[in-house]
Amino acid sequence: MAKSKLEYIWLDGSKPTQGLRSKTKVVDDFSGKLEDLEFWSFDGSSTQQATGESSDCLLKPVAVYPDPGRNNAWLVMTEVLNANGTPHETNGRAKIQDDDNDFWFGFEQEYFIWDPETNMPLGFPAGGYLPPQGPYYCGVGGNHAFGREIVEEHLDLCIEAGLNIEGINAEVAAGQWEFQIFAKGAKSAGDQIWIGRYLLERTAEQYGLCINWHPKPLGDMDWNGSGMHANFSDSTLRNAGSKDALVAICEAFGATPKIIKKHIDVYGAFNDQRLTGKHETQSIDQYSYGVSDRGASIRIPIAVVENGYKGWLEDRRPASNADPYMVSAVIIETVKSAVGELVANR
Repeated sequence: MAKSKLEYIWLDGSKPTQGLRSKTKVVDDFSGKLEDLEFWSFDGSSTQQATGESSDCLLKPVAVYPDPGRNNAWLVMTEVLNANGTPHETNGRAKIQDDDNDFWFGFEQEYFIWDPETNMPLGFPAGGYLPPQGPYYCGVGGNHAFGREIVEEHLDLCIEAGLNIEGINAEVAAGQWEFQIFAKGAKSAGDQIWIGRYLLERTAEQYGLCINWHPKPLGDMDWNGSGMHANFSDSTLRNAGSKDALVAICEAFGATPKIIKKHIDVYGAFNDQRLTGKHETQSIDQYSYGVSDRGASIRIPIAVVENGYKGWLEDRRPASNADPYMVSAVIIETVKSAVGELVANR
């Protein structure tokens, strides 16, 4: 009889940005199937999700992946439930309305590898600065790329875990990197981003380093911030082949200040420091869209235009620390509303 290690992973109640928590359950001969995973519980009073006098929260397994970093182990993504089985208020996954997986998401997850000794990105000298950004994006060489061994190890782990990771690259700022995840189904995309983040955090631990998800960790210095660009489509975007339909969906995202705020509210804390109108961003108090425009709120890829207005859109506003579940949920709501109006006006 073999022992299996199940790493139950969940999002805590930390504010303004939720963090990852996990603990290991040892069982006999786990099959690797989601349906064979049991609910578990944890002390919510220690994760800002409950009070001491009523501390039990439940963990509902929603996805499982092989854990290539441990022997006979699995990574179990879970949702947090209240003791009565209802979704906890911190459970963004439960807000996603995509039961038929009509929505496809591709997230571009940027981040900084951070050196806790210098309190700067990896590669920055203590108390000093590197030459300005320019040569670091997709750069190579010891004076341009910092932390490649961590990034490569993380890539291998993601592939071995069965995540649909589609690529990695060094980003515009020194010590900044990106990985991309795509999935057919918003919940699956969110699950995989969170598992990818977990594996990255755990990999950095081994090197005595941290991962900084803050969207603008270098403050107002002339360095790019970090985003989690959300590429998304539904059957209308993929198949309509109509410029008018695509524009109507883009317009829906900026239809009213209330809608704009609804998106920004879940697009990550401190995002105002990143969305300044500089460094390939639109200002946080403005909304725009445009073909191949990386300074717009929503970019219409040139490939979509060349394909007869069939494809996807990229919302460039979500920050690197945003919850992909919450981002997906609000995007789906807005797109469905726009599509509903298109159908009604035919």
